[in-house]
Amino acid sequence: MKKKHGKKADWRKHDPHHARESKRYDRPLPSREYLLEALRSHGVPMRRKELYAHFEIEDEEDREALNNRLGAMTRDGQLIRNRAGQFCLIDKMPLVTGRVIGHRDGFGFLKRDDGDPEDLYLSSRQMREVMHGDHVAVRVAPSTRGRTDARVVEVLERANHEIVGRYFRESGVGFVVPDNSAIAQQVIVAEGRAGRAKSGQVVNVRIDEPPTRHSQPIGTITDVLGGDHTPGIETEIAVRTHNLPHEWPAAVTSAAEKFPATVPAAAKRGRVDLRELPLVTIDGADARDFDDAVFAESTDKGWRLYVAIADVAHYVRPGKALDEEAAKRGTSVYFPTRVIPMLPEALSNGLCSLNPKVDRLCMVCEMLVDKDGKIGRSKFYEGIMRSHARLTYSEVAAALYDNDRTARKKIGDLLDDLRTLDMLYRAFAKARRRRGAIEIETHEVRFLFNKDGRIQGVEPYRRNDAHKIIEECMIAANVQAAKFLLRSKLPTLLRRHDAPEEERRDKLLGFLKPLGLKMARKGAITPADYARVLRTARDRPDAELIETVMLRSMPRAVYEPDSDGHFGLALDHYAHFTSPIRRYPDLIVHRGIKHALGDGRAKSFGYSRKHMDELGRRCSAAERRADDATRDAIDWLKCEFMQDKLGEVFDGTVSSVTSFGLFVQLDEINIEGLVHISTLGNDYFQHDPTAHRLVGDSTGITYQLADRIRVRVSKANLEDRKIDFELVGDRKRKAATRKKAPTKSKNKNRSAKRKEKQPRRRR
Repeated sequence: MKKKHGKKADWRKHDPHHARESKRYDRPLPSREYLLEALRSHGVPMRRKELYAHFEIEDEEDREALNNRLGAMTRDGQLIRNRAGQFCLIDKMPLVTGRVIGHRDGFGFLKRDDGDPEDLYLSSRQMREVMHGDHVAVRVAPSTRGRTDARVVEVLERANHEIVGRYFRESGVGFVVPDNSAIAQQVIVAEGRAGRAKSGQVVNVRIDEPPTRHSQPIGTITDVLGGDHTPGIETEIAVRTHNLPHEWPAAVTSAAEKFPATVPAAAKRGRVDLRELPLVTIDGADARDFDDAVFAESTDKGWRLYVAIADVAHYVRPGKALDEEAAKRGTSVYFPTRVIPMLPEALSNGLCSLNPKVDRLCMVCEMLVDKDGKIGRSKFYEGIMRSHARLTYSEVAAALYDNDRTARKKIGDLLDDLRTLDMLYRAFAKARRRRGAIEIETHEVRFLFNKDGRIQGVEPYRRNDAHKIIEECMIAANVQAAKFLLRSKLPTLLRRHDAPEEERRDKLLGFLKPLGLKMARKGAITPADYARVLRTARDRPDAELIETVMLRSMPRAVYEPDSDGHFGLALDHYAHFTSPIRRYPDLIVHRGIKHALGDGRAKSFGYSRKHMDELGRRCSAAERRADDATRDAIDWLKCEFMQDKLGEVFDGTVSSVTSFGLFVQLDEINIEGLVHISTLGNDYFQHDPTAHRLVGDSTGITYQLADRIRVRVSKANLEDRKIDFELVGDRKRKAATRKKAPTKSKNKNRSAKRKEKQPRRRR
């Protein structure tokens, strides 16, 4: 057993991470690593009082802080507190920790913390006392029915303190049905706890008593969000369903209020002065937070490119309230009607934002680029800048490519600088094609709202070359940031995007084959293989569908300390550096660059490799959470828009074929709905997953991926975010007549003949 330290300050001498803790906190505590070491050395579980005595922590404020740290370690699965109130090491017990993934049918799975890809099965009985998202410790049970079962031992952290759903009252009993289908339990609302809620309304319910093995959760309604058509309700639901932090803690509000409206003179000292350099921001028309500004000038061998990024790290310091809240949020979340920022507006739209005609602190990546788009040398430094203009993508495109007089007049003397940026972009684009990067045009939609905030239209939103100018400049700076930090040997967060695994690749090949498109089957798949197929399909009527399926075939990009590169961009090194106002990983990268420019020693950085692993997981999860939330809100708006279109007819493309029907994506507005198999005709339809088609047993009628069909809107369900279609007209074809989609050049005559026989096969 390890002896208790003789002097109060001894633990500070022995804790190898004390310097890091001192940098983050005014009153440092034993680090997590040292607490784990103490418990391991002690040999048996320890109570709080024993830990106080072990480290001779007598001050009540320090004891409370240590309690908070122990609680956080328990929530993170590093410790578990047994029924005797003792803290135990998880790895000393036969337990597995992880997050609960609920299913609408009542059962669930455990996504393990240890990285093991096998999810453990949680029966409906085990799910009675937990909810989707809860962090739990389980005991692995003997395998049954080909799966590994788990039994809940301890709930480490409850994920759902509040739930959004619909309130109902039946037979004198009030209850809330969660909007999130992964939560199967209904929340009981006792008499007097419903407030002014009416049956059928969407409400926010606070969980007063979590579920147990013998009882459902009990709660109190705290907010009535409204009915189906209340303006902005889709965002309110998404924010609460996905537990997005959306209210600022008092400490964060207080910290934000202390910042001045302008950059103090003292903060400008020692920085490279770029205020005379005509840097400009180019963003969307509705943007309010400006992370990046650019300027390029011609040289004998190519260009000198300046990418200036808001110096958020100067204001948001590690361990402070602002930093902890930013880390918790992970990213800003952009809904069609609202933004949930990562930082308070005083910073995100004010002091950090590169607003025009005002001094701003920045981190600069200065690059020399040759005429082939290859970056020779680059350097990073702290600067002070003044944006010369706030430009929009549409204005820049109109001035550069449409010769729009109004846009050119507004841009004025900066037009020549934009032409230089355009020439640089063309060089970058050629370099991108040479290395085989994937170029997929995402097909987005823009929602139009009336004065009352109700949706009144959906229109396609296309990127123009002005978007691509900024995109290529940002990619260049991100690559240099990754290389700089790798040279410095500091732990950091890289952006990792892997190649599709074999199963995804095979599914993609199965999708492409019936369409007459080929991809190399032998060896590892490359970005160039993707790029080649996309170029071949570019002028096809189903090009948009092909792009969508190919995009879905690739894994998500994640944040990790190690990376084999970015598959989609065909780059060996990549990090996120250019958006620290809205992405926490970028802020971490900025801190690394600043440290490398100063002290440079990994020992004094304050972040370990293990810490970066954890940050990477959290930031990746926050990104997924934001994507899921925005998708839910968008799906709600699409359903609401289509409720006024019941009975109307649209043309579309079969975007997916399943055993239960066809998903059809409507032209232009990118709205998808289901044609259920029961409405296809009086026949038994067999699903052929390899060929992505449904074939009628008796009639041979075939419906296949990428078919052009006409549908009528039959239903739009807001609760489920589902839209149902039914076929219009005679779209029936015999399976025996189906062949590969002809290419334009080789099969022109054959294609013409087929059109004569089947005039309605493609549009």
